[in-house]
Amino acid sequence: MFLKLIIRNAFRHRLRTLLTMVGIVIAVLAFGLLQTVVDAWSAGVDAASSTRLVTRNAISLVFPLPLTYEEKIRQVPGVKLVSRANWFGGIYIDKRNFFPQFAVDGRAYLELYPEYHIAPEQLKAFLLDRKGCVVGRKLAQTYGWRLGDAVPLRGTIFPGNWEFVVRAIYDGEDAGTNESQLFFHWDYLNETLKRTTPRRANQVGIFLVGISEPDAAALTSREVDALFRNSLAETLTETEKAFQLGFFAMTEAIVVAIRIVSFVIIVIIMAVMANTMAMAARERMPEHATLKALGFHPRFLGGLMFGESLFIALTAGGLGMLATFPLVKGFGSVMGKLFPVFQISAQTLLLQMAAVALVGVVAAVVPSWRASRVVIAQGLRAIA
Repeated sequence: MFLKLIIRNAFRHRLRTLLTMVGIVIAVLAFGLLQTVVDAWSAGVDAASSTRLVTRNAISLVFPLPLTYEEKIRQVPGVKLVSRANWFGGIYIDKRNFFPQFAVDGRAYLELYPEYHIAPEQLKAFLLDRKGCVVGRKLAQTYGWRLGDAVPLRGTIFPGNWEFVVRAIYDGEDAGTNESQLFFHWDYLNETLKRTTPRRANQVGIFLVGISEPDAAALTSREVDALFRNSLAETLTETEKAFQLGFFAMTEAIVVAIRIVSFVIIVIIMAVMANTMAMAARERMPEHATLKALGFHPRFLGGLMFGESLFIALTAGGLGMLATFPLVKGFGSVMGKLFPVFQISAQTLLLQMAAVALVGVVAAVVPSWRASRVVIAQGLRAIA
């Protein structure tokens, strides 16, 4: 009976209630989308492993390291695996077709990233083909690539026309794994450079270092850097997460601004909801006075207003949360090149739920208090 009365009261002014609910739905959608953008921005940080270190030139990533460093790093206690990688930066047909491309030490690199799942026969085909490459499932679907297809790239950092053959397609371990990358053999890049620009050969962008114990990351990093102190190319070794955070910090101001905007949206819709409930409380003052005169407890009157506010907020919020899934999916398909991992997280859903509940509660506080404290004589006077 109490719930039925709440629902009837909520839709007494249907147009006002529907407009309020539409506003809440839009606010919840916008909040969820903005929070998902922030999550996508930091996806690389979240996916970083605690057992991987990155060794780069201490001055800048722009400056490479000698290939000879690899064997020295491998001798450091606690290091179990070392691989190398160079950012390639090629263009596929058009500059708008951007996706990450890396020249890597194939076998060692893929051992360091067990979250990339590759069929054994495909991995074997890749390792045996000098021009072979590995692409992520999402990237392959984007451009319609299949096993055996040729992928031509126009070099920017490494000029020239390069052609690779898709020998393997990897699947991510979970939805948070980046499936929009291309990997090819570092040896193929290096051999080509030896013929075309020998001075650029035998140079590595970064070394990926696999360690046995995550707790030893700081000690191992110091020992690696100590090997090359006072050399012509000093190193900076840090955890993969710290390495990714370095890129994330460059755009931190943008991320903070997006977060602020998302919470401002909730505050605005809270004000709209509070106005709706205030109008409802003012209009029902005579009714509340009558109910109070008939013996209904003030808590009952306050509960009606409180329940109505929560009902409107939670119903509209639920619809908004459901609509967030197709919106995020559609947005992800459009912005997939910018955000390789774009999915709504459990944390975003919890934030949406908390925001909706907060809107319903805050908007009901004053109207519920007024309904419970209504003066009978004053309320009945409004009837006359």
